[in-house]
Amino acid sequence: MRFLSLLQVDIKQKMEEAPDQWYEIGVVIGSYLPFVVLVGIAYAIYHYNRKKRG
Repeated sequence: MRFLSLLQVDIKQKMEEAPDQWYEIGVVIGSYLPFVVLVGIAYAIYHYNRKKRG
């Protein structure tokens, strides 16, 4: 559980401390990118197994 606490990032605080707008965009992309990648991997596995079965 200690590892999960290290992964928690306070996005609101990062936005307030952002030096410019590009940093804010980077924080948003960086926070959503892992979820998008995981969904892509899950879909690829689903698609592969569906194709293999049928």
